[in-house]
Amino acid sequence: MPFPSPSAGTNRLLGAMPHKDRPRFLAACESVELKFAEILAEPGTRIRHVYFPTTSFISLLASVDEGTHLEVGLIGDEGMFGVALILGVDISPLQAMVQGAGTALRMDAALFMRALERNPALQDVLKHYLYVQICQLAQTSICTRFHVVEARLARWLLMTQDRAHSNAFHVTQEFLAYMLGVRRVGVTKAASSLQDHKLISYRRGDITILDRGGLEAVSCSCYEADRTVYTQVMR
Repeated sequence: MPFPSPSAGTNRLLGAMPHKDRPRFLAACESVELKFAEILAEPGTRIRHVYFPTTSFISLLASVDEGTHLEVGLIGDEGMFGVALILGVDISPLQAMVQGAGTALRMDAALFMRALERNPALQDVLKHYLYVQICQLAQTSICTRFHVVEARLARWLLMTQDRAHSNAFHVTQEFLAYMLGVRRVGVTKAASSLQDHKLISYRRGDITILDRGGLEAVSCSCYEADRTVYTQVMR
């Protein structure tokens, strides 16, 4: 089953905050529109804002060499970008790029750090989320090294559907190859196989998931592992 669809303007991580602390925190946030392919941070640069996606979602990309990246994480309404600040580090280790356009709640990094200092309950929630993200980054490393492209593509489509809260979304083969770290021909072959089995419809970058259960069966175990650790730790 996919993650539950949120109400407009909500983020489940902030929803886990105690009710008494939430209004003050949200008052320090501003709602922003994130555009597809917008770069929010580069590796080694200062984190100026934290983002809590509501209807948008963000790719975390590691640099392999000059001009080459690999997606190692995906953040939607279940999480936040800027988690390094929880450790007192204001330097981004990864590139953050908007993969799904939409809204997010944004807070100045300095304001976030002050809010964190005076709110032990928020610290507790975000420390749990930091643990989840570490586990998911490790799982992605395993997935990239050991699993075939078709299973990885199925996992990526499921992750994207969870965060887009829609069966249909747009993504080009070039972008998929970029995200998965493979050549375009590998994406073409994997997508054609999923389409031949009537799991997805794929035409000119428009993807519709036709059979989620079938896609879960084709996906590697990493997809369920990610969901399990989130459920167990975040409760």
